[in-house]
Amino acid sequence: MTSGMVMASSVRRVLIPAINLLKSTGSLSRCAAASAYRYSTGASNVTETQPTVRPVNALQQNKLQEFGAYVAQNIPKYVEKVEVTNGDELQICICPEGIVPVLSFLKDHHTAQFTNIVDICAVDIPTKENRFEIVYHLRSLRLNSVVRVKTYTDELTPVDSCCSVFAGANWYEREVFDMFGVFFANHPDLRRILTDYGFEGHPFRKDFPLSGYVEVRYDDETKRVVVEPLELAQEMRKFDLHSPWESFPAFAKRNIKEADAAGTEENKSEEKK
Repeated sequence: MTSGMVMASSVRRVLIPAINLLKSTGSLSRCAAASAYRYSTGASNVTETQPTVRPVNALQQNKLQEFGAYVAQNIPKYVEKVEVTNGDELQICICPEGIVPVLSFLKDHHTAQFTNIVDICAVDIPTKENRFEIVYHLRSLRLNSVVRVKTYTDELTPVDSCCSVFAGANWYEREVFDMFGVFFANHPDLRRILTDYGFEGHPFRKDFPLSGYVEVRYDDETKRVVVEPLELAQEMRKFDLHSPWESFPAFAKRNIKEADAAGTEENKSEEKK
């Protein structure tokens, strides 16, 4: 008997009495007891009839729906739609004019207390008239809950900055401005944050080319980093490498030598004939 088998048997001798004791006292749920018993006895051939997904808490879902309806009832001027997505994610869709009032309500109201801003991001959908969706994620540490606030805008219409409500939104809004080109009015320091100085365009827009417009490289002659217009004139290159993983095997030296040897033998056979 190996040391692993001895350890497993000793663990089972300790676990099974403990599981039975917890089940008798009601301190262990039926599902947890079954899982622990299967682990202790080594029974792993259990057929699962449902996929392993996050279960939906009906009570929590109802509470989120009630809170969303409460928010829409208090500020109906700005709230356009309230829904619970993915089982337990509250999403509030508002008009662009309601960013500051709605976020202030969610932060300062005693039934909400969403005092932390987790993230601000954007989604580009060019087929829509208002192609950009601005998404705010807020968290309430006191109530252990998260809410998503969504609004919309186009390429030219600015939206109000929420830095007056959440000071931590400063860099998030700068990132959205840098990547998508969404302008935030009344922002204290709206400038690029991720791209280089003098960068043109917004990389996360769907109409921005994957290759970009310029290339950055180090110039040996000038001994500095230069920015030049992108040139993709190369269509085909002949790679002549000694590695066995050549990109173009037909041009590999070993294949060329074999082809030359085969051609020489064919010429010799034709001359004999």
